[in-house]
Amino acid sequence: MSKLSFRDRLAEGPLLADGAMGTYLHSRGVPPEACFDVLNLNDPALIFEVHHAYLDAGAELIETNTFGANRFKLADHGLLSQIADINRAGVEIARKAIEAAFKANRYVAASIGPLGVRLAPFGRVTTQQAQDAFREQISALVDANPDVLIFETFHDLLEIETAILAAREITDLPVIAQVTFSRDDRTLLGNTPGQVAETLAGLGVNVIGVNCSNGPAQAMRVVKAMQVALPGDSPVAFSSMPNAGWPEHVGGRVMYASGPDYFADYSAAFRDQGVSIIGGCCGTTPEHIAAMRAALDNPDYVSTIQSQGGPTAEPVEVVTSISVPSALARKLAAREFVVAVEVSPPRSAVPDKLLRAAQMLRESGADVIDVTDSPMARMRMSPWAACHLLERDAGVETVLHFPTRGRNLLRVQGDLLAAHALGIRNLFVVMGDPTRIGDYPEAADNYDIVPSGLVRLVKQSLNEGLDCAGNRIGPPTSFLVSCALNLNAPDPEQEIRVLRKKLDSGADYLLTQPVFDLDSLDRFMEHYESLYGPLETPVLIGVMPLYSPRHARFLHNEVPGITIPDTIMKRIDSAGEEAPQAGVEIAKELVGQIRDKAAGIYLMPQFSRYDLAAEIIEFIRGL
Repeated sequence: MSKLSFRDRLAEGPLLADGAMGTYLHSRGVPPEACFDVLNLNDPALIFEVHHAYLDAGAELIETNTFGANRFKLADHGLLSQIADINRAGVEIARKAIEAAFKANRYVAASIGPLGVRLAPFGRVTTQQAQDAFREQISALVDANPDVLIFETFHDLLEIETAILAAREITDLPVIAQVTFSRDDRTLLGNTPGQVAETLAGLGVNVIGVNCSNGPAQAMRVVKAMQVALPGDSPVAFSSMPNAGWPEHVGGRVMYASGPDYFADYSAAFRDQGVSIIGGCCGTTPEHIAAMRAALDNPDYVSTIQSQGGPTAEPVEVVTSISVPSALARKLAAREFVVAVEVSPPRSAVPDKLLRAAQMLRESGADVIDVTDSPMARMRMSPWAACHLLERDAGVETVLHFPTRGRNLLRVQGDLLAAHALGIRNLFVVMGDPTRIGDYPEAADNYDIVPSGLVRLVKQSLNEGLDCAGNRIGPPTSFLVSCALNLNAPDPEQEIRVLRKKLDSGADYLLTQPVFDLDSLDRFMEHYESLYGPLETPVLIGVMPLYSPRHARFLHNEVPGITIPDTIMKRIDSAGEEAPQAGVEIAKELVGQIRDKAAGIYLMPQFSRYDLAAEIIEFIRGL
């Protein structure tokens, strides 16, 4: 019996794809920081074994191990010269696995993922540069003769459009185009499922779908929205390859909540919804695929999803250790160059924009997100709630700004215990802005404890399992505590005395105000060293991208501790409408000088221009 073409097989009914490659390789001992794609050359037997396991489980569509085999990602591993070899080998291994399995009507999908860089206007890579990179990878894949191209895990609609256009210049192979969505059912850049479906359908792709994302329940919502957005006579088919739920960190391992039975139930629901390609992404295994195969092959299998009135998730028991140090603590101890970025909580109860910004910053290379507490004494969402949402929904570590102003000692300790219970481990202790400058000048402005006292309370009481009164609180907390350092204080002697109190109380690291002239850093460090010897505590230097001449003058004239040199002021003045980009370039220059002088930077983007911050972070990671 001759093999059906992929298009003909697609028309016959649901086609079962395979599951995860990356998380499965990780479970087999491959470190997460390794280049998975080069295993096509260095350990083809392992990749063959993964493909064979999915084929034995009943998968009909096998994705190649080439998701990250583009010039930008491979350059990070020194593998630019092997782009073509890695991609061709990926297709060849998958083809050999199908031949060895003696399975009829099995298909090789050449996997193409995002470039791992930000495209203009949010990043530095032009559309033409991106298209060239995609063309390079796709050409190598096509040379090895796959059955279909699959573009997956894209969150930027412009980027996947660019990739598909590059493919159309090279081949007429069928195309599967899959996008990943945040928890609010939008892409990282805010596109809805309907917008995604309309755009991709306009490019003439064969299959539109969702992969990765949160889990089967979300994938079902997204696919339904995509189907509604397209006319009933649309020739486009749909696919769904979700993660096995949201990843949880349990006992030092990444665990996924959704088991094989849950995926089997959803595979039948997707079939009934008219989804043509059904598979899995991160966290799914051959066991998941085997369960899905059994459900799809059983004509009597009835999914419980619809009859229950909606999807339900299996309960997951998450075990957390109260004493595990934060990733930030480990990076500072290892003397890694840390990039922290300041954000402000929303002025409403809706955190979606903040979550998308944090995901963008994380993907650009930020280590932690610092969340402010009522900056300028203006009402915003509680920062420890925002921190919790960012860590849970955006997967990024946070630093909670914790002002002492406006809190009595009871509330201070209660709030800290609540923050720790929510998984927050990093604090920035500060006095806080006086309420008289904000929207509620009559609000209480009292405080029971100064920043150095709060550092002592956290480090010498709560972290020792005691409250301020010496009562046991159960297991000790494990907070990492930072505090402020003003390099341009009008009275440096007083600033150093206050600093010594903070250090004696146990401060772990320091954050400075924005610096535009590193002479101030050198002067302060020399002064401190003359009194107490070298300052050994890690310091993150404040970097604030200037946005306009007005912004620069306000900082220079009205914000204590900030001094902007004339040379920088003239550059911003002369930049005109390009002042924001000039501010970014100035920030990059400062970062280049800071790298040898400090433990990292504390980036403070203004006016919610987190895209400019992402550009600076990408510059840092490229150094």
